[in-house]
Amino acid sequence: MYQWNQFPTDGRDGMTCEVIDLKGANGESINAYYARPTGDGPFPSVVLIHHLPGWDEFYREMTRRFAQHGYAAISPNHYAHFGFGTPDDVAARARGEGGVADATVVGDCEAAADYVRGQSYTTDKVGLIGTCSGGRHTYVVLGNSSKFDAGVLCWSGGIIQPADQLTPQRPVSPADLTPNVKAPILGLYGNDDQNPPPEMVNEFEEIVKKAGLDYEFHRYDGAGHGIFYYQTPLYRPQQAMDCWSKIFTFFEAKLGG
Repeated sequence: MYQWNQFPTDGRDGMTCEVIDLKGANGESINAYYARPTGDGPFPSVVLIHHLPGWDEFYREMTRRFAQHGYAAISPNHYAHFGFGTPDDVAARARGEGGVADATVVGDCEAAADYVRGQSYTTDKVGLIGTCSGGRHTYVVLGNSSKFDAGVLCWSGGIIQPADQLTPQRPVSPADLTPNVKAPILGLYGNDDQNPPPEMVNEFEEIVKKAGLDYEFHRYDGAGHGIFYYQTPLYRPQQAMDCWSKIFTFFEAKLGG
């Protein structure tokens, strides 16, 4: 079981961080934030799917947190398909065009997984994590790709989409992809959230349970959406730290490290 703040004080750990280029979905060039621990490894890897606010500073920090804990971590910039600018400006442009297509996110994530697996210091184990719309995309990717060994869904709004909410960018309800999901999943949800509301989480859990998936869901009282977004009023410190404990324990069990 992961415990916070247990790094030995005589350790010599460090990390290398940089922005790299990838050939993403449809062969288009995108960039990605990449952080890896120093040393020879071998390290398991994690691909991070950014949220609707975009490929922002929070996701760079989140990527570094995984590197600090022994993972080669990479966060593809899915909004690079819409151009460049400040995170807010590019996110607004993406929303104006109906959002990034599910198929595009799948292609970008597969490119990121191929990149980390191709490094000499990594294992063949790659996990996937996303928050908010990225949590929804995590399940979409797991339902369309066999390149990932585990997935974490953080407050994944829109996980069950009625037919009248489907769009060209989001043509299939993620829950309908459940028969294709083979990787174990961890779901983290606030009981005060309205996207998804608790009743949708209940329905989603029944779907994955009936399908026989390897899964665990954790619910948090006193928390809504964005539990560990410390830069917003949504932040809930105690619940956030428990979330991180659950994430690292889950990935250690499924990916090694």
